[in-house]
Amino acid sequence: MKCFINLPVFETISEIVSGTNKPCYVIGGYVRDMLLGRPTKDIDIVVMGSGIELAREVSVRLGKKPLSVFKNFGTAMVALPGCDIEFVGARKESYRSDSRKPVVENGTLEDDQKRRDFTINALAISLNKESWGELVDPFGGIEDLKNKVIRTPLDPDITYSDDPLRMLRAIRFATQLGFTIEENSFLAIARNAERIKIISKERIIDELNKIIASPKPSVGFTLLEQSNLLGYVFPELQNLKGIDTKAGRAHKDNFYHTLQVLDNLTPKTDNLWLRWSALMHDIAKPATKKWDQKAGWTFHGHEFIGAKMVPGIFRNLKLPMGPPMKYVQKMVLLHLRPIVLSQEEVTDSAVRRLLFDAGNDIDDLMMLCEADITSKNDEKVKRYLKNFKLVRRKLKEIEEKDAVRNFQPPVSGELIMETFGIGPGREVGIIKNTIKDSILDGLIHNDFEQAYQLMLTKGTELGLTQKC
Repeated sequence: MKCFINLPVFETISEIVSGTNKPCYVIGGYVRDMLLGRPTKDIDIVVMGSGIELAREVSVRLGKKPLSVFKNFGTAMVALPGCDIEFVGARKESYRSDSRKPVVENGTLEDDQKRRDFTINALAISLNKESWGELVDPFGGIEDLKNKVIRTPLDPDITYSDDPLRMLRAIRFATQLGFTIEENSFLAIARNAERIKIISKERIIDELNKIIASPKPSVGFTLLEQSNLLGYVFPELQNLKGIDTKAGRAHKDNFYHTLQVLDNLTPKTDNLWLRWSALMHDIAKPATKKWDQKAGWTFHGHEFIGAKMVPGIFRNLKLPMGPPMKYVQKMVLLHLRPIVLSQEEVTDSAVRRLLFDAGNDIDDLMMLCEADITSKNDEKVKRYLKNFKLVRRKLKEIEEKDAVRNFQPPVSGELIMETFGIGPGREVGIIKNTIKDSILDGLIHNDFEQAYQLMLTKGTELGLTQKC
């Protein structure tokens, strides 16, 4: 089978290796995505010789393009506009049981294809003049592409045990591409799941982020749970699974509910951290689950406990502890507030407080809350969505009228101290909070004069005397 490849850089590479007796191929993800009609930015080149030497020559021929050399790995990368090309010499690998870092030796193209994780990633296309464009497919990768199957080239138990990250990659590719994992390959993941413990958290989170960023992330998390991997990589999410029944009353399975919320949100946003918020919004339900004779199963305070759990989860997963963590924590803490508003008469005061607490993230919060409606009762869903429209309208009206989103009280602590001749202390906080609460409750407008007068009144109540 011949493939049509027309990137000018391929012709340059072909000219360089022509007559050198060092066959060269484009291999892996680029070939897979080209055959699937998917865009790709990374190109892997394998040569029967030194990948570093070939990369240097290509860089020079193309006008000294940026070159990065990784001697320890025997690879080099040339950066071109819109893509990176990695060069490596063909190699064969062997592994120790306690590491995913292989012992590497020079090898043939077949050796190099054998070390690939899946048949669809072992496809190679010749860049040699005498066999230009010929597809080399020793493991049936083309058939697996046609049948949408993820399968390992060799014994899956060996493939996954050698490099356990491949188990996560199998699930990630299945999720991204809409493929299924071949039965023996999937059973081998379940058998080798514990091996994932030798993989760094950074590599694991990279795969989880790609699953979350996929069109239907629930596919990946369902596979992680079914393969026994989820308990090792994200135990807090695994703990959501299951249904308890008492006195004939059962609660919903919060694991599958969470995945539905994530899927509901996905078509509306590419915001990775909002998707993480969906994944964690009910994370504390196992810790707060209680049985009440009248109310049935309750999860009171799960939003507060969940918000407290977020930093620990981020730290354990090696997710960024700065603004992304704070954002997810805020979403988890506030995710019930709009839902409560949608069930009750929407007061201006409640809307002002929601705007103040959510700030610029209010639209994201509303998106999360709308995704959280997973009831199978169509009438209930329609009623919630109708009420959410009312909440959104109220939010817009109050914001236009009172400008409370991210507002700072018009009277500063410095002015309070200067007015009453006092230093920092309890009284300053009491006055500031009184002004803030009065604005949010609609007792005064968000302007300096009314806030100043309230400051004087409250100061007098506290026994403070205005300086002359």
